[in-house]
Amino acid sequence: MSASYSIASAKLLVIKIGSALVVDPDRAVPRTAWLDGLCADIAQARARGTQVIVVSSGAISLARRALGLTRARLKLEEKQAAAAVGQIRLAQAWAQGLAAHGLIAAQLLLTFGDTEDRRRYLNARATLRTLLDMGCVPVINENDSVATAEIRFGDNDRLAARVAEMVQADQLVLFSDIDGLYTADPRRDPAAVHIEAVPFITPDIEAAAGDPPPGFSSGGMRTKLAAARVATQAGCAMAIAIGHCDHPLQTLADGARCTWFLPLPDGRSARKRWIAGSLQPNGSLAVDAGAARALALGGSLLPAGVTSVAGKFSRGDAVIVVGPDGTCLGRGLANYDSGDAVLIAGRRSGEIEAILGWRGRDELIHRDDLVML
Repeated sequence: MSASYSIASAKLLVIKIGSALVVDPDRAVPRTAWLDGLCADIAQARARGTQVIVVSSGAISLARRALGLTRARLKLEEKQAAAAVGQIRLAQAWAQGLAAHGLIAAQLLLTFGDTEDRRRYLNARATLRTLLDMGCVPVINENDSVATAEIRFGDNDRLAARVAEMVQADQLVLFSDIDGLYTADPRRDPAAVHIEAVPFITPDIEAAAGDPPPGFSSGGMRTKLAAARVATQAGCAMAIAIGHCDHPLQTLADGARCTWFLPLPDGRSARKRWIAGSLQPNGSLAVDAGAARALALGGSLLPAGVTSVAGKFSRGDAVIVVGPDGTCLGRGLANYDSGDAVLIAGRRSGEIEAILGWRGRDELIHRDDLVML
């Protein structure tokens, strides 16, 4: 079943790199030779038309020795301080590694709230899309210098899955110290059997996940299963693959053993079902006949097609789209608040900056945030 998934065919690929892969544990410095091999892989992927986003751990590990924080468990404020110091080093390592292969790195530090709050979610997604369109390689990490224990991901497996969901990636790869999921921990049970593909996450699959590994890592197979749930429900295939080898991305492309978690058949519509059924609309946008036809064909809602705006809503809020005869056509998430929507309704997207004094999205509702009823 996994043979049908090849990263060589991915259009948008998110890869997650753990601290143990990025950081030399003996010297607490970046593993530059390994990073160079991975960056070369990313350059090859880009050359064949695959956009790549990297979610990279390692900031805290890179700063531990310099700050004298050698204990396995740190206080929250110590983690935040280490993250502030180590993130500079981590970003520099990625920037240098990608630059050596003609690529531009872009750093984004996200918190749990950035993926859960709709307005911040839209901002982060727009930034990522723009960076990808400009040919950059976004390198993302959790913003541990400000995140608190109560409101944080705590591991980059789940953050990577949220990012994959956000940008609608078709594949996510979690590079690990093991080549996938087994029926039991193979380090403890020699009879453990490798699982090639997981169509659904069942209780048996959950039982195969062990405890988090010792040391500085905050991940483990359980967090990877949690990531798989998020990714596959969003229509994204996810692989757990070994990362310690040279050129890990190319090794995986060449057929290295891994575990693929298969996207749910209706995964692409899961988020749109959420938009359609679980949000309370705060306003409405009436559209003309031309816009109604464009929406029916899968297009986005542009300001030019809007004839009137009703209600009071903020950017990211749910609104109803109404046709010329008053029929409810759909529901979506607005890219502008109601006051700005009134000003740009009926105008071309190229006029937005002159009207508002700043340039926002071309669409009032992007097709990815629109559900036709």
